Amino acid sequence: MPGKAAPKKNLSALKRVRQTEKRTLRNRSVKSAIKTAAKNLISAVEEKNKEKVQKELIEATKLISRAAAKGILHKNAASRRISRLAKIANKVLKTEAA
Repeated sequence: MPGKAAPKKNLSALKRVRQTEKRTLRNRSVKSAIKTAAKNLISAVEEKNKEKVQKELIEATKLISRAAAKGILHKNAASRRISRLAKIANKVLKTEAA
């Protein structure tokens, strides 16, 4: 990664830097929560716990949709992630029902 750029001089550039740092931290925490929810879902699938899988799928879907609505994730990327998680979850949900 490149080193930090030279410090900016004008006030608007300084403000933009501060805003970017805040947004980066906020976005990072949301993305981290999404990854944690996905890992929780996958571990529930491995346990083959139908109720837990259903609960974790709803939680992960909610987090991903909220991130897409706020512009943290692109809407197509969010849809893709939700689809992949649902596909994994349905393996357990379908086999348990049959």
